[in-house]
Amino acid sequence: MKLVKKFLSVFFILLILPLYILYFVLATVADKDSVFSSFAQFFSLIPGKLGSYIRTAFFNLAMTHCDTDLVIGFGVLFSHQDTELLSGCYIGHQSNIGKCRIEENCLLGSGVHIMSGKGQHNFDDLNTPLIDQGGTFTKVKIGEDTWIGNGSLIMANVGKKCIVGAGSVVINDIPDYSIVAGNPAKVIKSRKGN
Repeated sequence: MKLVKKFLSVFFILLILPLYILYFVLATVADKDSVFSSFAQFFSLIPGKLGSYIRTAFFNLAMTHCDTDLVIGFGVLFSHQDTELLSGCYIGHQSNIGKCRIEENCLLGSGVHIMSGKGQHNFDDLNTPLIDQGGTFTKVKIGEDTWIGNGSLIMANVGKKCIVGAGSVVINDIPDYSIVAGNPAKVIKSRKGN
């Protein structure tokens, strides 16, 4: 079975190679993240396993790092090329992923939003429109073997082997082995025991 998956990965990389070349050319003359985001939106619309294989193949070539043995669901949007997806990950349908590193064997439910940190928008100057105040994008890390429930909003790092309850809003770093829930998310239990 591993041999078949490897063959399919190589096949789909070769299949999307012309589109990757187009992306590469456009990214040299325009804003790289804007071009990347446009291609990610296009590939997000292909349904089923076929879509997941095509998305994984493209992101394997275009992202900072993307392993080929993962699942990227229908409607998943990526906004930054500087994203890392490690092996064994599952990203549920209609998630929105910013600048981040998702480590091995993570599960993200549907509609999960990982923002590029919590400083994306400055708002201190009342005389300057919000859209013109800029912000800072930081890479958020999701530790290995972590499960993030449906509809969660992630703005800070989440440790390894954590569980984030559905609908949680993570605004502060979460330590390893934590079970968190709520808005803002709070540690309710440790998976490691006392």
